[in-house]
Amino acid sequence: MDEYVLIMRHEDGKKVASPEQIQVWMKQTMDWIGGIAAQNKFVGGTGLPFDNARVVKHNKVVTNGPFGEIKETIGGLITVRANSVEEAVEFAKGCPVLQGEGNSVEVRITAKGDGAH
Repeated sequence: MDEYVLIMRHEDGKKVASPEQIQVWMKQTMDWIGGIAAQNKFVGGTGLPFDNARVVKHNKVVTNGPFGEIKETIGGLITVRANSVEEAVEFAKGCPVLQGEGNSVEVRITAKGDGAH
């Protein structure tokens, strides 16, 4: 079984949701992850807060936040075990971040399995 990272992208990281809406999204996200974990396919993950962030550019210029010129920001990621990229994509389709218009989940393979699973 291979490992895939599901990268949650938000179209506009500068939009601020209410604390109540954030709580709803967090519960939905934990339920989604719980469903993957129940299949013994959740490896790990983390949210990526927007505050106290910096971007270091190729010319070593440092800017605040993941904002500025970019349209999307990365809100978090999880790693899952899946038998195929198609299975990993099915996990991604259940991600609550997709409720936001313009949001997306990127799926990338991170580790090839050794066939021992």
